[in-house]
Amino acid sequence: MDFRYDETTERLRERLLHFMAEHVYPAEETLVREEAERADPWAVPPVVARLQAEARRQGLWNLFLPGEHGAGLTNLQYAPLAEITGRSPSLAPVALNCAAPDTGNMELLAMFGNPAQRERWLTPLLEGRIRSAFAMTEPAVASSDATNIATRIERVGDEYVVNGRKWFVTGAMNPRCEIFIVMGRTDPTAHRHRQQSQLLVPRDTPGVTVRRGMRTFGYDDSDHGGHAEIDFVDARVPVAHLLGESGAGFAMSQARLGPGRVHHCMRLLGMAERAVELMCRRVIDRHAFGGPLAAQGVVRDWIAEARVRLEQARLLVLKTAWLMDTVGNQQAHTEIQAIKIAVPETAQWVIDRAIQAHGAAGVSQDTPLAELWAKARALRLADGPDEVHRQSLARRELRRHQPQPGAPARV
Repeated sequence: MDFRYDETTERLRERLLHFMAEHVYPAEETLVREEAERADPWAVPPVVARLQAEARRQGLWNLFLPGEHGAGLTNLQYAPLAEITGRSPSLAPVALNCAAPDTGNMELLAMFGNPAQRERWLTPLLEGRIRSAFAMTEPAVASSDATNIATRIERVGDEYVVNGRKWFVTGAMNPRCEIFIVMGRTDPTAHRHRQQSQLLVPRDTPGVTVRRGMRTFGYDDSDHGGHAEIDFVDARVPVAHLLGESGAGFAMSQARLGPGRVHHCMRLLGMAERAVELMCRRVIDRHAFGGPLAAQGVVRDWIAEARVRLEQARLLVLKTAWLMDTVGNQQAHTEIQAIKIAVPETAQWVIDRAIQAHGAAGVSQDTPLAELWAKARALRLADGPDEVHRQSLARRELRRHQPQPGAPARV
């Protein structure tokens, strides 16, 4: 196998690394200051718009999206770029218009939206003029099983009527969020994977009420979009707002999650790599018990183990991206689940050791480590908890070894 980046990837990596060094890292202190000064806790700090303008000027825009609507990169080409943005997860992804949930929503609109829907919603999302949210998770049901979704979407004449409550609706607190993609049940009598549909519901639709913003371990881990709890009470939209086909909501959500998991996992690797860098600098400079912390065997063990785990995780993610490009998401399903299990856990372990090496500073606001840990821990739940993926992965593995009818007995 050839592990070299191709010419396009290498060119974009060099440009992105320069952008990070010259613009993103210096802006991190500005972000903290502007967040502290804002009157609205969900207002987007001005530094984000400045970085977006510079990213567009440098051609670092919509890198995540393949095909005619985006940069045309493959999953394998985009993966190393996503890792770089993960080193500053609160600024870099949104600066490049590569932030969740807009990335997944743009993919849905590109794949399943009709021309009118793409013109109305995809174009302004691609241009960064608006933000969006994805409303699937519900507080009253175990949403890790998407077939449990209870929100009801009923057709009444030329309209769909939505009733239900969603929470952790990522992106909904952003003042520029104008559209929700809502997953709900349209036909409770159909097969369990054909009961759900996805609907485009403008934020200002009567009957849509944002109850509150939600944080993760005290942080906004949502790329300046916030999480929200939302009530839909007789919210009506035209039937033309149905995304894709009725009953295809579950399949569409799976199509949305495949590339998103690669994006999340590569950004997690970038977060963990920054944690390793901070840990190494800390233990070299910090002295205790007669010498630098770097001389302590336990610290060296953390560093070595971190490097081994990160290299293993990166290779698995790159293999997954390559499989998605060459044989498709369905054939790469095992690997997609494997990275969703392995990478958040790996990143959390690495960041935790970096926090330990920093002592009290590691849990304070003086380093990015506490926020990085919170983001990594949350991703062990987002897009499905670890246990669900482990169960599904085990079932697939067991099926490979089930005796086939008529096959000779194995010894």
